[in-house]
Amino acid sequence: MAAIQEIPLKTITGGDASLADHAGKVLLVVNVASKCGLTPQYAGLEAAYAKYRERGFEVLGFPANDFGAQEPGTNDEIAEFCSTNFGVDFPMFSKIVVNGAERHPLYSALIAAQPAAVSSGEGFEEKLERYGIKRENPSDILWNFEKFLVARDGAVVGRFTPEMTPDSAAISDAIETELAK
Repeated sequence: MAAIQEIPLKTITGGDASLADHAGKVLLVVNVASKCGLTPQYAGLEAAYAKYRERGFEVLGFPANDFGAQEPGTNDEIAEFCSTNFGVDFPMFSKIVVNGAERHPLYSALIAAQPAAVSSGEGFEEKLERYGIKRENPSDILWNFEKFLVARDGAVVGRFTPEMTPDSAAISDAIETELAK
């Protein structure tokens, strides 16, 4: 079992969990937020989950309030928002920190495994910089809805910038490649 699979997590309802609970599946790990311009990606994440679920795929949502205070709610409020507004059925976890000194160990491991993200080339990071938002370190999470692809064996095999939607060719192709293994 990969070390990343052993990191303790909490479900959004407070239960103990880890990525080992999803062993043998391809995972898309995403830091999510309810009040972000990218929040509509919840619908795309749910669609990807529905499309690939029977083939051993799961989306795992990790609410984080790191960017513009765009996830201010409690875990209960986040769960209600996701269910009511997007019909989210994929596993959600307790709110965590994805950047800085309080970064959750899962995100430390994800970033260490994939320090750079594939970008759509649409200048999302440059757009943020025009608003005075700049990453402290080049490997930090850029914004809400950054995505990590984890193979069935727990290896982190991909990282995608926030503006890349779950149905983008790059993400769909990467998921398909991993599911075929």
